[in-house]
Order: sequence, then C-alpha cells, then structure tokens
Amino acid sequence: MGVFKYLFWILYRIWFYILVTLPIVVLFPLLFVSILKEKWYPFFFKLARIWAKFILIGMGFHYKIEREQTPEYGKSYMFVANHTSMTDIMLMLVVVKNPFVFVGKMELAKIPLFGFFYKRTCILVDRTSAKSRQGVFLRAQRRLKSGLSICIFPEGGVPDEHIILDEFKDGAFRLAVNHQIPVVPIVFYDNKKRFSYTFFSGGPGVMRAKIFKFLNTEGYATKDTKLLKDKTRSIIYNELNN
Repeated sequence: MGVFKYLFWILYRIWFYILVTLPIVVLFPLLFVSILKEKWYPFFFKLARIWAKFILIGMGFHYKIEREQTPEYGKSYMFVANHTSMTDIMLMLVVVKNPFVFVGKMELAKIPLFGFFYKRTCILVDRTSAKSRQGVFLRAQRRLKSGLSICIFPEGGVPDEHIILDEFKDGAFRLAVNHQIPVVPIVFYDNKKRFSYTFFSGGPGVMRAKIFKFLNTEGYATKDTKLLKDKTRSIIYNELNN
C-alpha cells in the first residue's frame, strides 16, 4: 500500500507542473499581447485567474471562500495572507477579483515559461538586497497610482511546516500606510495540507479561504507600521490557531 502512496505523490507532483504549463502554452499569444503595455494588465489578470482556476480544479481542489467584506472594484488594497504552499498564488488569484500585482521573490523568475511572464508582471524582490527592497516601493507606487492593488505574503517566504505563522516583515504595511490604502487580511486554511513543500504529501480535497474585514490606514503615519503589522498578524494567527 505504501508503494502506491508514494507513486501517487510522484505522479501528483508531475501533474501539477503539467497543469501549470499547459494553459500558458495554449494562451501564450494572448498572454504575450497582454503584457506589452502596463495599461493592459487587467486583461492579463483575467487570463491569470483562468490559469489559476484550471490548476486548482485539475488538481482536485474544491475551493470555498468566505467573505466578511468584499473589495470594491476600482479601489486599491494591500492583500496579505499566510504562505504555506505553491498553490497560494493560484488560490489568491481565485479569491480576489480586483486586479492586483504580486510582490514576490526573484527565484521564481527562473522557472521555464512561467518565469517569462512572472518577471514581466510581478514586482520582484531580492530579500538580501536593501537596494532591491527599496526598488519595490518605487515600482509598487507606480502600480498603485494606476489603480491596481498589491499582494504580498508578509512572512517573506514559506516557514517550516511546524510553524503556524512566521513573523511578518514590515514592507506590506509600510506601503499601505504610505499610500493610505486598506490592508485586507486573508487566511488560507488547507493549502499546507493539500499541497505543501514536502514532496511526499498532499492530495485532492477542499481548500478554504476567508477574507476578513479590512484594516483602515487613514490617519496612520510611518510610526504606526508596527501596530498595523501586529494587528494583521494577530487576526491571521488567531484564526489559524483556532
């Protein structure tokens, strides 16, 4: 029985990468055109949401989304969530309908084909470089001024599997305060169980997500960044811990 389990997990992982690649190949002409101009990004975002749903459904994941508050179309927000799985990107694209731009690590740009679009549409950061981190603020500012939102996983990476929620970095909250945009806490409950970074694990099933009430940043100053960060982390941590 154990042999079949390991065989399933191997094939399941291979199947995931097939699902990631296949729609990019099929939609390549449309995707390529959609990244030629920044103002066409909302069209690219719609295609990205189709890509994400294709992967989740193909992997046998049934997603359930609960919303305490719904983002208004045309407004900018800072979306933040816990980070436990490669599927976090896909689930975030399904949960949030407002066009947003990911702030993500540079390493993902090396993935064949996926990386081609990733580095042209996301704000990449080298977390070891202060200059790179500073550049994130300038690029995010331009995106926010164009009416888009930003999405950051504030743990700054995927924590060890035994950690419920790692400490948050300041970046997302400093950006939110500087631009006076609401922070939207989101919890992913099942991604670690369904498709963690542990190779021999996971399987089809439900993927639950919840959008909490927005945290208003109007009137906040830079000195309030830590307060906002701790408040956001507390909401996500308490929900996961319960």
